[in-house]
Amino acid sequence: MYEQVSHSLLNRILDEIRPEIRNRNLRHFYTRLGANFYAVYSLFHLLYGGREDFERQMVQLVEVMAAQYIQRDSALKTLDIKRERDHNWFLSQEWVGMALYSDGFAGDIKGLRKKIAYLQELGVNMIHVMPILECPAGASDGGYAVSNFRDVNKRAGTLSDVMSLAKDLRRRDMLLTLDVVVNHTSDQHAWARKARQGDKKYQDYYYIFDNRDIPDMFEETLPEIFPQNAPGNFTFDETMNKWVMTVFNNYQWDLNYSNPAVFIEMLDIILFWANQGADIVRLDAVAFLWKKIGTASQNEREAHLILQLMKDCCHVTAPGVLFIAEAIVAPVEITKYFGEDAIIAKECEIAYNATFMALLWDAVATRNTKLLNQGIRNLPDKLNRATWLNYVRCHDDIGLGFDDTDIKQINYEPHAHRKFLLDYLTGVYDDSPARGQPFGRNDKTGDARISGALASLAGLETALEVNDPKAIQQSIDLILLLHSMIMSYGGIPLLYYGDEIGTLNDRTFLEDENKAHDNRWMHRPRIDWEKAELRHHRGSPEQKIFDGLKKMIAVRKSIPAFADFNNRELLDTGNEHLFIFMRNNPLQLNDNVLVVGNFDGSPQSLTLSDLGNRGLFEYAQLQDLYSGASPRLFKDQLVIPPYNFYWLTDFKS
Repeated sequence: MYEQVSHSLLNRILDEIRPEIRNRNLRHFYTRLGANFYAVYSLFHLLYGGREDFERQMVQLVEVMAAQYIQRDSALKTLDIKRERDHNWFLSQEWVGMALYSDGFAGDIKGLRKKIAYLQELGVNMIHVMPILECPAGASDGGYAVSNFRDVNKRAGTLSDVMSLAKDLRRRDMLLTLDVVVNHTSDQHAWARKARQGDKKYQDYYYIFDNRDIPDMFEETLPEIFPQNAPGNFTFDETMNKWVMTVFNNYQWDLNYSNPAVFIEMLDIILFWANQGADIVRLDAVAFLWKKIGTASQNEREAHLILQLMKDCCHVTAPGVLFIAEAIVAPVEITKYFGEDAIIAKECEIAYNATFMALLWDAVATRNTKLLNQGIRNLPDKLNRATWLNYVRCHDDIGLGFDDTDIKQINYEPHAHRKFLLDYLTGVYDDSPARGQPFGRNDKTGDARISGALASLAGLETALEVNDPKAIQQSIDLILLLHSMIMSYGGIPLLYYGDEIGTLNDRTFLEDENKAHDNRWMHRPRIDWEKAELRHHRGSPEQKIFDGLKKMIAVRKSIPAFADFNNRELLDTGNEHLFIFMRNNPLQLNDNVLVVGNFDGSPQSLTLSDLGNRGLFEYAQLQDLYSGASPRLFKDQLVIPPYNFYWLTDFKS
């Protein structure tokens, strides 16, 4: 397309948009619209250019962007300008996040506001409040089956509560992350209800078919997401007498993004939540946005085009807002959700590092780092202006989606190795203290994923039951080791609520018939605040974990080398129990930090001369930034205690 074509269209659009928008003084909006319009037009044309109503839909798109800009609070517009000037602000080592359910953490949003001081005590300054939008009781998928995208579940609070929370956090230089489920709606959403009533406009919002002909063609290649609880990818709706695509659960209807009206509606919703004060919008299930017969309908090129278009439109209206891609996909696919540009994220600035998380659990189970090293070496580099969310646990299960090629290269057999990991993390393996449970078992393939709280998976639950002080301390050391990796790897570390005080598996979900079939609820706890008070009781597991993390966060924030500028070098010294990498400060020569983690239950040694001159360290002057102590050395051999870590620099640095 020639730019003249897009500029001509833009002029026509500006003539056609509603007078109440056209007559406003929208200087910053029009500047950004002009700068981004060619990209917006080109992407919209790639997706929808063959439609007769293309230009009318473009007018509607621009009106939505302008209307949401008009609604945007002046404080948020000022923040947009500040972040535009400091466009790498989110790559700083000073950000540390926590994901939490407002009801499980503090009862509701008002309760969460009262607990901000607790989060600040720990050092957390980015909060991901898990889904809070209206969902049907009993068919919510943990908040991801939304029946109203513009209002809050009454049990969580009100829109006013959300805006008050956002303002409280802004005053404290803390970030708010909120979810928008972009792939599907609840079958109780107004759009779905109108579709059931026979409204053709809203039937076109979904994938709805008169018979099984097309669904059967899809099913030939579509995988099953929840084979135990929701087999198949289509559900027959008796009211319509039609088949609906329901990839996740039979009550979650997949949105049809081949319809531009769906894209415009969902963009409007994203910008709506940006205007409620979200600094970051987590886009759920982005890998599934485009459906195509003969494929797995995941990671399709058009899904990436949709995300690029969403990002460009958000740049116009709310440029200070970041996107998180919730794409738990194969390692080779993950980095594509940043956008395939040389430097700048064209889709989502942030993505979950699910590969790193799963590889860390592999190291825990095997007590070696062979697959961890192999998998990380083969993970593509991220873009410079993009970053990872690194995490140990989250609200979801642990998948074992390692690349089979990586598994084979370290001489493991893929199927047998995954079976071992499943057995280990669920405590079936004789030597395992872990207390996870299998989730989503596929009887056809034998595959499964794993549910469980971090502390229970790390052996703390077992150790406490037998009252073994040595095993208790070992579990605490392992919990801190895992967090030391996500704190130092590069990206934003994301803690999961309850892990900071060693919360164990919560089995009360079995008493709720709406949750009993889904064991992921065992790691979606209600925080026991009496237990949390034990963080002040010296020697308790709660105190050791909380204070360990609190210190780790404070130290992390002081280390410029931990900012995320692709400034990491993975090192291999031949010791398969150690995970070692170098971080460097790109703004200061020789400002290096050597990160060493021991995943074995025995002490391990590292011969520092094996590092060559990468660290430029004086061995006698080594200092662990976390503890402040000088580690044990024998000549040039560094001793790393079991399940311990070092963040090493030298006194000169």
